[in-house]
Amino acid sequence: MIERDQLVSYLNQLLEVGKFQDYCPNGLQVEGKSAIRKIVTGVTACQALLDKAVELKADAVLVHHGYFWKNEAPQVVGLKHNRLKTLLTHDINLLAYHLPLDAHPELGNNGQLAKILEIDAIGPFSENDQARGLYGRLKQAMSVEELSQFIAKKLNRQPLMIAGAKSKIETIAWCTGGAQSLIDQAHLKGVDAYLSGEVSESTYHFAKEMGIAYIGAGHHATERYGVKALSEHLAEKFDVKCQFIDIDNPV
Repeated sequence: MIERDQLVSYLNQLLEVGKFQDYCPNGLQVEGKSAIRKIVTGVTACQALLDKAVELKADAVLVHHGYFWKNEAPQVVGLKHNRLKTLLTHDINLLAYHLPLDAHPELGNNGQLAKILEIDAIGPFSENDQARGLYGRLKQAMSVEELSQFIAKKLNRQPLMIAGAKSKIETIAWCTGGAQSLIDQAHLKGVDAYLSGEVSESTYHFAKEMGIAYIGAGHHATERYGVKALSEHLAEKFDVKCQFIDIDNPV
């Protein structure tokens, strides 16, 4: 068991929440019971994840994508009502960490994706990016087709690939989730390819005109691994059960 306030304090310090200007509140978003014995973790606090938490009798839900986003409607109606009702009825805490979980050097989404894709990370490619996207080298040079197959196997999702100017990709920059707009900064770093979760219509033209390969590997697919690693860390650190639930999302 761990006390809720102890858990929140530990996570806020571990993920250095105070350093970030985010689009949502990080930390405890919905208060539940004070004693926590079981935590369900996942990418997004969707209704399916909440229902699973109720089924598993969880005391807390820990996610990357929580609630109360900047510019969202404040009314508690529709799906927002249903989600909050589920949490409050069952006295379940909701904790969410957005940019801090992208950025953590070991447990963060970008660091974990490097491990999954076997990339030798060198460092950040943009000083102004709070999500702290990284760049590095592949274990071995690959063609666009070979890299596509490799990523599909590792992430269990076929990525969108836009070929660049080089026949072989050796260096790559990446930033998980909705970071497609950083392609120009990746290009300035001189890498052969840039990977993000989401893609925009303009990304295609930027990639073609810059001569840099682009990989759209999926928002959900690139951000499974940070919260999963954090879940495993908490289970080792404290006497608390943590269970990662992957509610699949093709986006």
